Amino acid sequence: MAKRVLTTESGAPVADNQNSATAGVGGPILLQDQHLLEKLARFNRERIPERVVHARGSGAYGYFEVTDDVTGFTRADFLSAVGKRTETFLRFSTVADSLGGADAVRDPRGFALKFYTDEGNYDLVGNNTPVFFIKDPIKFPDFIHSQKRDPFTGKQEPDNVWDFWAHAPEATHQITWLMGDRGIPASYRHMNGYGSHTYQWTNAEGEAFFVKYHFKTNQGVRSLSAEQAAELVGKDANSHQTDLLQAIERGVNPSWTLYVQVMPAAEAADYRFNPFDLTKVWPHADYPLQRVGRLVLDRNPDNVFAEVEQAAFSPNNFVPGIGPSPDKMLQGRLFAYADAHRYRLGVNHTQLPVNAPRTAVVDNYGRDGLHATRNGSRHDKNYEPNSYAGPAQTDAALAAPLAIHGWTGTHEAPAHAKDDDFFQAGELYRLMSEDEKGRLVANIAGGLSQVTRDDVIEKNLAHFHAADADYGKRVEKAVRALRED
Repeated sequence: MAKRVLTTESGAPVADNQNSATAGVGGPILLQDQHLLEKLARFNRERIPERVVHARGSGAYGYFEVTDDVTGFTRADFLSAVGKRTETFLRFSTVADSLGGADAVRDPRGFALKFYTDEGNYDLVGNNTPVFFIKDPIKFPDFIHSQKRDPFTGKQEPDNVWDFWAHAPEATHQITWLMGDRGIPASYRHMNGYGSHTYQWTNAEGEAFFVKYHFKTNQGVRSLSAEQAAELVGKDANSHQTDLLQAIERGVNPSWTLYVQVMPAAEAADYRFNPFDLTKVWPHADYPLQRVGRLVLDRNPDNVFAEVEQAAFSPNNFVPGIGPSPDKMLQGRLFAYADAHRYRLGVNHTQLPVNAPRTAVVDNYGRDGLHATRNGSRHDKNYEPNSYAGPAQTDAALAAPLAIHGWTGTHEAPAHAKDDDFFQAGELYRLMSEDEKGRLVANIAGGLSQVTRDDVIEKNLAHFHAADADYGKRVEKAVRALRED
């Protein structure tokens, strides 16, 4: 086997990679040492801005296989036939902490999935919870600021966390999820994934349906107590990354079964809950789970930076047969996610291997910009329409149009029959066993009791009382006991 030769970035062979060029033995380094300067300059630029949220992540490649006929609901090609397989990339993440944060912490988990379909990439961004803390994107920067490190203390502060929640009663449902037993997954393999948002499916006849995605883990749901998590973080801060990597390397390929809830579009207006409110679920008794297929992860990335950190997911990457809904949080993310990637990775981030379509042909008029690799030839024009046989529109909408009416302005979401901020949180609490309720109350009290302002504590206690009388009474008692110690 021929010996490989070390070269500079421009391809010239490197004579010495152990010693810098100097002015004589022991003399100062020379500016002409191009190899040294190139190495130091590249080293200074090896990092890119980390994600503001979902910074700490892991990922793997796999495939999605259709197991059930859903062509009555969507004309999406990758869902068009039982047995059809589509390559995928799935990125898991924690939400609040930085890139160097630990895995086994109490935090929602991102569940971002890229389908490399024949009609282009379809990105589904979700979490391991079916709901979220807020329902309007205008509150998202403030919410995240309250959860991040305080500008003065440099650490997450209970005063900030609970003060925001005191002014966001709609967060009570998600708080009940987060502080419950599923708040710290044992691993990425042992948690469910949810699209969380409401999306639109459109079939070949043009009929529209609203859907919610549920990826149920086939490994079984396993979670950690606060004590178990603290011990695990001390042993291996990268525990979830370690588990995912080693499982796939051993050939123990994790899988999830995809189910959807399907609501005919005509039923949305009169449904008892606002079906586009991210803080609420659709009870399964109203819209049962319908099986769609199986997601399997079977290949680890070769380079975490290139394939996990540079992976870019945008919920506005739809394919024919799938589109958005009036979900306000989704609408905000249609802009925010793509904009974040243009900032972090550049306008041509879609040309990076992990983000580029696998089988679909990309043919548009996007040109130039940083790191452009696809600029066309002398025969290609960079405008449209043109007379040179350039790519042209299809006139076929990806999804059905959404009917709108009313005046422009800053409106609250429309109220439905059972739309309040506490009913579903109470329903979730009442589903729990006594042991689960005890752990939930202890987790909430552990954080809320550290808040220094009595009025903030009282506002939060009022939310739990409104969700369920027993829920509120037990949290209040636990908080008071901890504050008296």
